[in-house]
Amino acid sequence: MIKILLIFTTLIVQQNNLKFDNETQNLEKAYFASGCFWCVESIYESLKGVKKVDSGYSGGFTKNPSYYEVISGKTGHAEVVEVVYDPNIIDFKTLVKVFFGSHDPTTLNRQGPDIGTQYRSIAFYNSKNEELIIKNEIKRLLKNNVFNKITTQVLPFKKFYKAENYHQDYKKKNPNDLYIIRVSAPRINEFKIDFKDILK
Repeated sequence: MIKILLIFTTLIVQQNNLKFDNETQNLEKAYFASGCFWCVESIYESLKGVKKVDSGYSGGFTKNPSYYEVISGKTGHAEVVEVVYDPNIIDFKTLVKVFFGSHDPTTLNRQGPDIGTQYRSIAFYNSKNEELIIKNEIKRLLKNNVFNKITTQVLPFKKFYKAENYHQDYKKKNPNDLYIIRVSAPRINEFKIDFKDILK
């Protein structure tokens, strides 16, 4: 009887692991920098098809940087989010549209009250196709006079360093933080007006 239960339990675990593997192997990752990652994280977490978003650092030269090293502006890194998404529900092109539609890409090394290279606008790509999608969107926005200039860097993705735990889901955990109330919440609410059709 015990042997049968063990076999049954093993089969259930294997089945669950197989289901998890099938779900995760279809997911893809995208990387964006557009100011404080507390704001950007919440924006992408609100989208249908996005499974997970982590805040971190990328685009620089220092290995395993800390938050205080990054905000010093001496690591070359920007505050970046890693977006894990299901391409069958939301595609990279839509993620790029959200990127340009949820921040001001005309301000060099600045986003709202946050100033410094760590807050610069960057769209990273993992393939030539993704690079083309980003550059085509920039051309479209300029052609249609949505922006008169765009300072966004278009860079190949190299390495993502996940930020300290207290930065993850910061807006959810700290709704009464003055920065969240005065900066993040208004930015996110404005974004949701224009992208309500793809929100969870």
